[in-house]
Amino acid sequence: MDNTYLTTAELSERIKYDARVIREQLKDSVLFEGIHYIRPFGGRKILFIWERVEEEMLVGISTQSLLTGLYP
Repeated sequence: MDNTYLTTAELSERIKYDARVIREQLKDSVLFEGIHYIRPFGGRKILFIWERVEEEMLVGISTQSLLTGLYP
């Protein structure tokens, strides 16, 4: 499976949201770890999975996203 991994700054350029908004408002309320982003090698760095973020924007909140948000 081919995924495109983006840093917060790269995602910011693609979706035209400020990186601070992504980190403080979207992450963990709309974009969830393990679905929309990962922390490779258990580190602090966050990589967003572009295909999942794009799907979320086009389709809306998925059942999986809602369940993840309710039960972290």
